[in-house]
Amino acid sequence: TCNISYINGYEFICVLSVLYSGEARVKTEVQAGPLYRVLGSPLYITCSVSGFRNENTDKHFEFRMTKPSNPNRDIQIISSNDDNFGYSNHLIRVRKNEIALKRLSPNSVRFEIKSLLKADEGEYECTAVNLEGAYDGEYSAKTVVKVIEDSLSVSSSASTPLSLNEGEALTLTCLASSSTSQHTHLSVAWYLHKDGQEDAQPIISLNRDFTLSPGQGFERRYQAGLIRLDKWGEAAYNLQMAEVEPSDQGRIYCQAQEWIQDPDGSWYIIIQKNAEEMTLTVKATGGEDFIDFTQSSLQEGQELLLSCDINTEDVEKRFFSVAWLKGSVELARIGPTGVLTVAPEYSVRQKNGELRAARTGNRNYRLILKPVRTEDQGEYICTVWPQERGQDDSWQLLKLRQTLHHTICLLPHLLTENRLSVKMQQAVNVAEGGGLHLSCKVDGVQGQLSVTWQLKSARMASFTDIISISQEGVTEIAEEFVSRTVRVMRPATHNFTLELDEVTLSDSGVYQCAVSERKPNSKTHNQTQTTTVTVISIGKVCQCVLSLISRKSRVTVGEKLELMCRVRGPHMPVTVTWSVQREAKTPDTILTLSPNGTISWSADQNHYQLRVESRKTEVIYYLLVIGTSHREGGNYQCNVSVLLKNVCSHFGATLNRKISRLDVSPIPALTRNMNTDITITCSIVTKTSESSLYSITWLHEENAGIKTIVSLDRNSIVMESKVDLGQRISMRRSKGPTFELTIRQARISDNGSYTCKVGEWLQDPRGEWYLLSTVSKSTVLTITEPGEYIYFSYFRNMFTYKKEQQLTAKEGEEVELNCNITSGASGSSVFYGVIWRYAAHSSSLKNASLVELDHTGLVSYPDNKDMRGLQERLRLSRPTQKSFYLSIQKAHEEDSGTYWCQVDQHQLDHEAHWQLKASDSGGAIKLSVKVTGMITPLEVFCWNVNVLNVVAYVCMDVFLLLFPDFS
Repeated sequence: TCNISYINGYEFICVLSVLYSGEARVKTEVQAGPLYRVLGSPLYITCSVSGFRNENTDKHFEFRMTKPSNPNRDIQIISSNDDNFGYSNHLIRVRKNEIALKRLSPNSVRFEIKSLLKADEGEYECTAVNLEGAYDGEYSAKTVVKVIEDSLSVSSSASTPLSLNEGEALTLTCLASSSTSQHTHLSVAWYLHKDGQEDAQPIISLNRDFTLSPGQGFERRYQAGLIRLDKWGEAAYNLQMAEVEPSDQGRIYCQAQEWIQDPDGSWYIIIQKNAEEMTLTVKATGGEDFIDFTQSSLQEGQELLLSCDINTEDVEKRFFSVAWLKGSVELARIGPTGVLTVAPEYSVRQKNGELRAARTGNRNYRLILKPVRTEDQGEYICTVWPQERGQDDSWQLLKLRQTLHHTICLLPHLLTENRLSVKMQQAVNVAEGGGLHLSCKVDGVQGQLSVTWQLKSARMASFTDIISISQEGVTEIAEEFVSRTVRVMRPATHNFTLELDEVTLSDSGVYQCAVSERKPNSKTHNQTQTTTVTVISIGKVCQCVLSLISRKSRVTVGEKLELMCRVRGPHMPVTVTWSVQREAKTPDTILTLSPNGTISWSADQNHYQLRVESRKTEVIYYLLVIGTSHREGGNYQCNVSVLLKNVCSHFGATLNRKISRLDVSPIPALTRNMNTDITITCSIVTKTSESSLYSITWLHEENAGIKTIVSLDRNSIVMESKVDLGQRISMRRSKGPTFELTIRQARISDNGSYTCKVGEWLQDPRGEWYLLSTVSKSTVLTITEPGEYIYFSYFRNMFTYKKEQQLTAKEGEEVELNCNITSGASGSSVFYGVIWRYAAHSSSLKNASLVELDHTGLVSYPDNKDMRGLQERLRLSRPTQKSFYLSIQKAHEEDSGTYWCQVDQHQLDHEAHWQLKASDSGGAIKLSVKVTGMITPLEVFCWNVNVLNVVAYVCMDVFLLLFPDFS
């Protein structure tokens, strides 16, 4: 009893402190519902958990849902610990990244659906996976999601291009309204999207609480009353710009957002729409403005990006030379055809990959210095020359414009703060006589580490050393443990483990991992982490009783089968393995539950679930077989092991499979002229089921063999495309179903046999798709060459040297590959582009595009993570109109492979449109990069000599080890 009393005018209050010795109570929370979201919009649900003993370790979460039509059926969606957790329909969306789980912190995640379906409406449950053994608290939380129709309407008064003079007025009207039955607010904003800029910038906006806000760069005119946004009636929002400026040129549109207030009081955008864009052209009274030059401050060692944007009309039809200057020194220049030249002072930095310049768009040119140095500070200028080609094919200067000076400021390096942290597993139970294994993970390491393992048991007042490992890797065992089998291991750079064999009851206690980090010219940092170890008597372990119970021994297709494995006795860390034996084969493991609670799945998790029920005197391990099909038939076995093993009884089920009726119509032979469009049709005439899905593969057989053109899975996702046919090939599916393969601008190389290979897929009762059968039909395509086609026949033998070349280089050397056009059309309207391709010897990369210089001078690098290392060391040059050189800086051994160039000829027609006239490839260049220091084996050089119609083979053996200078 605690009573508040007053003595001599003072108030006395007793404070009661309660020390709770049990586990911390776990609480799981999600956003309160219902959450109203619009069909087709994204859904975000945040789930967090608190109360676990270790707050710093990443917790695992699972999301499920129940639909209003069937509230008793849980549907698994996604798990942070298992990529195969979701049921079939959701698993497909997870693998397409349409449904995702993003980690926000060790104790929270965000569930995301990129585009809501009406079927996504229901109650969602987030479950925090318990890996601590004991249960105490709320491990799940639920919220309701309502999917409503999209009723937001947005339109603009003007969509046709508008041209104004500088200083004239502009008025536009945006109509925005919503008819949803929920209480929502609208916000409206007008945006300007300038050419060459990635993002649009707001001009002015009216927020959901009817507050006006000008966009960045428009504050001055808003304060002066030159920009206004007025609401007229229920749905009209008028933008008024009293005096337009040249910087207002671009695409203007209005955007409406519909907001709803969630039960937690926060506001959320449920839908956002843009009206039609209106293109605004502002003619400056002071002349034409060519350049917009931008750059921000940065630190030493970072990347300096100098972006130069050309702001003028008809930029796509004009040619420019662009140069960057630092003070009065020119760094680099890109000519009208895209050829890059670098000043001698910067040639070394270009060769080392520190300086790069390229045209990244019709209007955008970029210069990159990385890493930026202190001496790079200064004033930079971007200069543009508009140019045109004269009658003699020479380039002539039209006008010169340059920007103001821009100063680049470099900041000093920032010191890195100490981030050393130590993590251990949670409380551990181990059987008497067994082995103890503890892990200590260290993060944020910046120096050398030493680790000491310590123990504080019931008979010890403080921590005593067990074993330690120094920074030099020297191990030292404490005197008390010299007679024991104890080891300290370092399986990874930042991971240390303690192993103690044949533990006794006296080994129970608190174990501590003490880490010490030493950095050069810095003080030593220390971090510790502890965990509790309980050694259980072997006598109690042996009281375990194992039994296996199934509620059904035989099931029919589509039913749910539940198996129970009951372990009686004290709660102990055990290993549980579920397996199934089909026919007379060796049992297949389904899953293994380890003593620390981690589940290792060997079978597809879509077919099975594991549920653990912990009681006072026993633990029950349930195996649920979901939507049984013929694949689940067999004898099931549960195996539980502590120090002894027990094996349980068997239960089975047998199911049947459908017979295929798939057939495809014959495909007639085709004969077509070159440069025409050809369509080959493959139709399904009979099918097994109306719900069948189909995968399709188109194959092409010619002299070189059979090649895959394109392969699509049952969901029409491209699975394989080995033949690089650019934009000439497309595939379309129409009713029937019918699959059409279209070849545009047919070439002689398209001759040959074409095969349509169709696979029929059915869905079993649990929702899993399986391939039932495959049918193939073939046809022959013949391409004829008309005599009036001049350009191709003239261009086809563009390269005089079409034979394969052998090229050898040492690792670290610079390699130059040449591509020269020895014939072909010329003139002021003829332009060439080149694509360098590559096929690796030691990987799956075949016919990969490395770098492309198009006919307008635009350089691009295809995004391929397997080639990034090589692409960063590539240098493309064009010394003449018909010469394209590719240099590989500091060649690596893995650069070995086959390289070749593909050259395309473009020509401007009488309407100033680009036309692709022809394309040809040079001979293959086989590059072999050898590691420096390797002994070159015996090489044999042979020549085919024809003397007086007598063919002889002359070979020369050169042993390079003995005669390195032999030639």
